[in-house]
Amino acid sequence: MSIVLYWHPMSSASPVASALAELGVPHERIKVDIKAGEQRRPEFLALNPNGKVPTLTVDGAPMFETLAIQLWLGEHFGVDRGLWPAADAPERLLAMSWCAWAYVSYGAAVSRLYLAAHADAPRRNAIQAQAALDDLDALLAVLDGHLAARAWVLGPDYSLADLVVGSVIGYTAFLGAPVASHPHVQAWLSRVQARPAMQGDV
Repeated sequence: MSIVLYWHPMSSASPVASALAELGVPHERIKVDIKAGEQRRPEFLALNPNGKVPTLTVDGAPMFETLAIQLWLGEHFGVDRGLWPAADAPERLLAMSWCAWAYVSYGAAVSRLYLAAHADAPRRNAIQAQAALDDLDALLAVLDGHLAARAWVLGPDYSLADLVVGSVIGYTAFLGAPVASHPHVQAWLSRVQARPAMQGDV
């Protein structure tokens, strides 16, 4: 199987690069210079019409969207490596739920925070930014309650679900989300970020 990751360092492709490293999946990595606009070249748009990284090709067939790639990696490589639940395991339902929660429920509030607090000045709105922060705080409380009863997202052992959810939470801490106000989340995130696969300029 030939796997190619089209990526840019310190971007939304970083969690996929970390997952490939965590899983030990052999792959080729091609840097797409998004600052130079390489993601808008016709040959790249043929792989990902959104013109974004990450993009993954598997034997030449393209896949895009970080969450879709992460779930595919979990299913195809994570089960054998003990980092993703088997299809018939109850934990698989939990893994898919929390991964989707991170990118959909939590991610919607993240998008609102970014636009209201970090976009170009004309789009910024302090009231909307605070509303987004309040929503993130409430969602972090949900995750904090979940982690109060277990060391990792799925239970006593680290899994790819921790990498997926932790990548999103870690990014939002950088944006100003009140992660530090939730002790179980903060302690868990520190453990996730200490993993060797999360180190370096990925």
